[in-house]
Amino acid sequence: MNILIKNGHIIDPANKIDEKLDILVSDGKIAKLGKPGSLAGNGARVIDAAGKIVVPGLIDMHVHLREPGFEYKETIATGTAAARAGGFTSVCSMPNTNPVNDCRSVTEFIISQAAKEAAARVFPIGAITKGSKGEELAEMGELHQAGCVAISDDGKPVMNAAIMRRAMEYSKIFDLAVISHCEDASLSAKGVMNEGFVSTELGLRGIPAAAEDVMTARDIALAGLTGCRLHIAHVSTAGSVRLIREAKQRGVKVTAETCPHYFTLTDEAARGYNTMAKMNPPLRTAEDVAAIKQGLKDGTIDVIATDHAPHGMDEKSVEFDYAPFGIVGLETALGLTFKLVQEGTLALSEAVRKLSMNPSEILKLNKGSLASGADADITIIDPNVEWTVDAAQFISKSKNTPFNGWKLKGRAVQTMVGGKI
Repeated sequence: MNILIKNGHIIDPANKIDEKLDILVSDGKIAKLGKPGSLAGNGARVIDAAGKIVVPGLIDMHVHLREPGFEYKETIATGTAAARAGGFTSVCSMPNTNPVNDCRSVTEFIISQAAKEAAARVFPIGAITKGSKGEELAEMGELHQAGCVAISDDGKPVMNAAIMRRAMEYSKIFDLAVISHCEDASLSAKGVMNEGFVSTELGLRGIPAAAEDVMTARDIALAGLTGCRLHIAHVSTAGSVRLIREAKQRGVKVTAETCPHYFTLTDEAARGYNTMAKMNPPLRTAEDVAAIKQGLKDGTIDVIATDHAPHGMDEKSVEFDYAPFGIVGLETALGLTFKLVQEGTLALSEAVRKLSMNPSEILKLNKGSLASGADADITIIDPNVEWTVDAAQFISKSKNTPFNGWKLKGRAVQTMVGGKI
């Protein structure tokens, strides 16, 4: 079926398009773009996007789909349905499943399940080490051949610098990005929130910003040594932003992401022992939030990802010390990112770039474009719709969010994957 999207404001940073155009979709591909009224639909289904923004399908390069092993938290079906509801047409699934995605069979299972059940495209990320234990390298070539687009032990740091060096060296053979969870476990051990005034007042063990900064510095040094493509996950500290900025200036092949909660919330959100504000890395201070925003603005931070981490409400409804780290984010990320646009931190085109083109380029997904011939992965956004976050209405199987009840402006109203709405 052909689809004609009319009168939309097209923003496609990959092709430097920022104007009102029509888009004709045919057989799951972008057929052509043209001035409003210039394209013949020939019986196509017409979508009037007047007053809307039409962008390349959003890509979340950091998602925990939980399957296999933790299907009570999320499945490939429910996680990708939540992704599409949030405007994401592609997600990259982290390997901390059960079993860990450290071998061909697990990767092939994820790809097979996605082919049968996914509402969005799923790109698996394989583990750096076997079982993500940080002791022995996983079979990187096998993971690459099976379909993994990057490697990471996300959720756990690779504490052994020699093993991380070898992983970086081997990654170059397959041109895979190494996604680093930057945490010095000896500094963060048993910590449950940011180390500072609030943690002291609440009597909770803190995780110092230095736990992230030390590992960011180490992995940047190793990337400089090996020449690999390093991507720093979920940046939360001013120190990491500064280190990444300086490394880019020196020519180190490093990119970085942050998440909406790190440019929106501070550790004050943990008051009342609110386990919905417990994540790793933890929420930091107002100074860190300001640095994250500046890093997004000046291009130090390339990507906005969610680190979508579903947990059952019974798991979160315990003492702060015992609650698991993580929040869901696929259905709130776009609205929270629009707050950056509304306050002037990011231009709209830059926000779209960090949500589509940049993650595609970093992981070489061949997505994030509305060029003729590209897959028709398209997100239509109403920038003016005001809505209230209601976790009970989330499509995700889990509802663990600190944003319940927040009023946001801007939301995906239509999502198309391969020409299917």
